[in-house]
Amino acid sequence: MTVEICTTRQVKCVVWDLDETLFEGVLLEGGALRLRDGVAVVVKELDRRGILQSVASRNDHDHAIERLESFGISEYFLFPQIHFGNKSESIQIIAKTLNIGIDTLAFVDDQAFERDEVSSLFPEVLCIDAADIGTILEMACMMPRFVTEDSANRRRMYIDDNERAVAEEHFEGPREEFLSGLNMRFSINLARQDDLKRAVELTERTNQLNATGRTYGYDELDELRTSPGHLLYICSLDDRYGSYGRIGLALVEKGESAWTIRLLLMSCRVMSRGVGAILLNHIIRKSREAHKPLHADFVETGRNRMMYVTYRFTGMREIERTGDVCLLELPEDSPAPGFPDYVEVLTDD
Repeated sequence: MTVEICTTRQVKCVVWDLDETLFEGVLLEGGALRLRDGVAVVVKELDRRGILQSVASRNDHDHAIERLESFGISEYFLFPQIHFGNKSESIQIIAKTLNIGIDTLAFVDDQAFERDEVSSLFPEVLCIDAADIGTILEMACMMPRFVTEDSANRRRMYIDDNERAVAEEHFEGPREEFLSGLNMRFSINLARQDDLKRAVELTERTNQLNATGRTYGYDELDELRTSPGHLLYICSLDDRYGSYGRIGLALVEKGESAWTIRLLLMSCRVMSRGVGAILLNHIIRKSREAHKPLHADFVETGRNRMMYVTYRFTGMREIERTGDVCLLELPEDSPAPGFPDYVEVLTDD
């Protein structure tokens, strides 16, 4: 049963076939088409939950988009792949364009051949028979623990990101000049109780830029937030195109002999904005104000090498390692970190 194979991972994007899946009927054969019963409810609810959606269909692109527009649902599908190539190719393009792991995608198609073609190349993609569309909203991997403001705005944020990418592609001049023109504002705040649902979501959804890969529950983060021996930071980013939402989280344990970063993560959506080290640099500054050495936990997950590079780039060095787990330390004589000139950094502590 499809529901049973969907219990160990959270889906970030559902990719839909069109003919006899979203539609009843075949677009290229002409005749009357109508949305499959209940599919509009599924599409809109997935969007509300913050699950992205796209299309992989063997069809004429312009004709298919016109029909989606006529049904009033075209806006829900990001970077639709509508052509006569393989569905696996479309799946790969969608994952790359959204900058999410291919193992976080689900693919819905009425044809067993198409599902098998995708599974043969990408067995980590969850393939769903169109006959099971009515069960999608009840699948565990389609039910995030919390639906936050950031979740509900996720599709809009990706659209804004695409506008930024297009603007950067056509920009003539140094990259730092482009970044400066974005008027970025990076805010670092001590987490409040109303930040905790998003904080939990960040630990569950962030894989590539997560220094330990550990997830935290709501009550656990709430206890840490109020603990005098810890600092729980959450950060957000805005620019002239709009808000990226709350995109980073850090947990610092304030030990008697040293401070230790137990958690550091950043959304992949800001990877290209040159802001990845700002939160870490703020923590370095605060530890020096407190006259405490700074340590950091790192756990190799197979996907988070960039976070190790970020730590090492600031001057941190390994002082302990057991397998994939290591402890890093910032030398006391390392240069004081700064913030990029093209970002306004706002803090409340």
